[in-house]
This record gives sequence, C-alpha cells and structure tokens, in this order.
Amino acid sequence: MRVTGELVHAEREGLDAARAEGEGAGALPRYWPLLLVGAAVVPGTLLFLVGRWGDAPAVEAWRTVCLAVTVQALPFLLLGTALSGAINAFVPERVFRRMLPRRPLLAVPVAGVAGVVLPGCECASVPVANSLIGRGVTPAAAFAFLLSAPAINPVVLTATAIAFPGNPAMVLARLLASLATAVAMGWLWLRFGRSEWLRPAVRHTGHQAGHSRWDEFRAGFQHDFLHAGGFLVLGAMAAATFNVGVPRSVLATFTGTPWLAVLFLAALAVLLAVCSEADAFLAASLTGFPPVARLAFMVVGPMVDLKLIALQAGTFGRAFAVRFSAATFVVAVACSALIGGALL
Repeated sequence: MRVTGELVHAEREGLDAARAEGEGAGALPRYWPLLLVGAAVVPGTLLFLVGRWGDAPAVEAWRTVCLAVTVQALPFLLLGTALSGAINAFVPERVFRRMLPRRPLLAVPVAGVAGVVLPGCECASVPVANSLIGRGVTPAAAFAFLLSAPAINPVVLTATAIAFPGNPAMVLARLLASLATAVAMGWLWLRFGRSEWLRPAVRHTGHQAGHSRWDEFRAGFQHDFLHAGGFLVLGAMAAATFNVGVPRSVLATFTGTPWLAVLFLAALAVLLAVCSEADAFLAASLTGFPPVARLAFMVVGPMVDLKLIALQAGTFGRAFAVRFSAATFVVAVACSALIGGALL
C-alpha cells in the first residue's frame, strides 16, 4: 500500500508539472511587444538597405555579368550533361576498347582524338577512365581520353565558337592545345608512370544488368547537371566579382606582362573549377587579358581543377592525383603558350 501511495503521489506531481509547463508554453514572453516590433521593423529595414545597396552601379554590373555568364552557358551545360548521361547508360564499354589499337604508343593519340566525338564533362571522365582501365585498356590511353573528352568535344567547341564570335582561331587553338596536352600526358605516363602510383577503385560505370537504361540515364544526368550546375553558378559569381571588384591597377600587373597573365589565368582556372561546357563564356568575359592567357584558362580548366583533383584522388589514389595534376598543369600551360602564340 505504501508503494502504491508513493506511485500515485509521483504521478500527481508529474501531471501538475506537465500542466504548469503547458501553461507556461502558452503564455506570452515577458518582452513580447519589443519582439513584435523587432519582427516587423528589422526585416523591412534589411530589405530596404539591401535594395538601396543593390541599386549601386557596381552591384548592377555584378548582377549583369553573373546572369549573362550563367544564361549563356546553361544550355550547353544542359546538353553536355544529357549527352554524358546517354553515353554512360547506352554505350557499352567494349566500344571504347575496340576503338583503340593494341600498341599503347598508338592507343594514346587515338584515345585523345576519341574525345572529339564522345562528349562528356570532366566529372564523368574520371569514372569512365577508371572503368576503361578495369577492362584492360592501357592506363596511358585512358588518361589521354580522361583529359581530352571534356576539353575538345563538340559541345565545348561549339560553346567556344559562340563565346568568341568571329574568332575561329580561338576554337582551333583550344582544340590543338587541349589535344596536344592529352596526348603528351599519355605518352609521359607510358615513359615515367609507375603502377604503384595507381590504385584504381572498383567502380562500375555504364549499364548494369537488370536495371533500366532510362533510369540510369536520368540518374546520371541529374547528378552531373546538379553537380556541374553548382560549380557553374559559383564560377559565374566569381567571374563577376573578379570583373567588378578587382581594381584595374591590380589587373594591370598581370595584363601588362604576357607570361604573368598566362600563369594567373591558369591558376584561376584551377581555383574556379568551372565546367568545361561553361568556361569559354567566363574566358570571354575576361576582356582585359591577352588571348593566349584566356586560351590557357580554357585548356587548364577542364584538365586540372580542385574538383578534378579530388575526384582523381578518390578514384586512383592521392599519389597519382598529386603527380598527374601537377604535370598536367605544366604541360597544359606550355601547350597553350606555344600554340596560342602561333595562332592568336
């Protein structure tokens, strides 16, 4: 009986506490008039200030550049990711393998040229290269395709022609410099590459038996578009900030010296990590830089940037990513300078 009485007493105390808590939750805060005024005034004040600040000429110019770059590049990004998803879902891997000669020295340039007719973004080229290696394709040829496919495919070249109207030499220079970089890196891997640097992860790309190809296409397209679209928006914002916020006196330090301009825009391409279907429009907006420097921006970007380094490290290993990215940067800058200097 004593235990029962204690339980009843504890239950009553719990009910009283719950009732008091409910009454307290329903009561108004002590300073509710101030909170009400703050909720009504502060957001309106912030919107007013942001609106006034947004009317400044510099902010209007920033919005214009950012929106123009995004709108111009978005259709090509949409088309490129759709084609990449279609290739991943509908084209068997054996097609890539049959296209390549058995001799690695000849397979490298063939794999590089294959990037012209097989569109895809740089995000998709890493797992495709890993899949090719896992199916017996020589790593040198797979790496040549990895570098060339996102840089010289028809979507990218068409976007470059539209971004640089009336300047076919820029399109040709991008094609030759990117292809030369891809082939040179493939041959360098044949000569200096070591198997202990390469630790390919087991990842499947392409169609999986028992799965719907349309579902695989939709999933691949959605992933690539959302992933690359985020980088496009960030790149457009960075380009707009760069064009509007950086003083011309600072830019004159780089634009006045050709080799400094080339190195600066090459390093900027690594940091911005813009999708290859969109980088031509960003390069075209950097009007203060010489053509060779803007060419280096478009050649380096699809081959070496922060997201690609991360993808390569996760797929092939950190030792490979560090060495391969550093060597690709040097070769891409050199090819851009040599070919751009001759054609532009």
